[in-house]
Amino acid sequence: MTRKPVIVTLCVIALAMAAAAQTSTTNAPAPTKIGIINIQGAIAQTNEGQRDYQALEKKFEPKRNELQSAQAELENLKKQLSTQGDKLNDAARADLERNIANKTKSMQRNYEDAEADYRSQANEIINRIGQKMVEIINKYTVENGYAVILDVSAETSPVVSANPSTNITEPIIAAYNAQSNVPAPAGGGAPRTASPAKTGLPSAPSAPKR
Repeated sequence: MTRKPVIVTLCVIALAMAAAAQTSTTNAPAPTKIGIINIQGAIAQTNEGQRDYQALEKKFEPKRNELQSAQAELENLKKQLSTQGDKLNDAARADLERNIANKTKSMQRNYEDAEADYRSQANEIINRIGQKMVEIINKYTVENGYAVILDVSAETSPVVSANPSTNITEPIIAAYNAQSNVPAPAGGGAPRTASPAKTGLPSAPSAPKR
């Protein structure tokens, strides 16, 4: 599920380099500037990204509440086993342990299904907006004399340090908003979940201790 945004990032870098290479075929000096961009952050902070992430959050609110309720119920059962287990007879204790195990497995499956669905839809947003953003980055690269633009949104980004003046994230967001004509959503601000790696769902339940 998480491979698609990486593909978009590589496309951004490749196309930006190709655009810069085209300018070097003219009589003008070859561009030497290097820029950086947080492409996942840029996608999330565009008006379109905020709108679509907010819609995704709202769509998954019932599932989030369902998982939170199931998690609270499971924690209560575990607490009951911990505080009253030694007072129960063997049959009652076995029933309680079996109930906890069954609910844990059920919630784990439910959580995994919801997580996969959320990430799939978040990736769709990233790829759809990212593909359109590639063209804007490509144009910006040529018009502003950049040789290459590096994405620093990944945890494994090779960029250790960069001058803030090389960061083109904000102008790309502004250019994208101007082209998309999508108004800023009510409430504004970056979405709470700006990455498919962060689903905003409750944590998966742990296996019961025996």
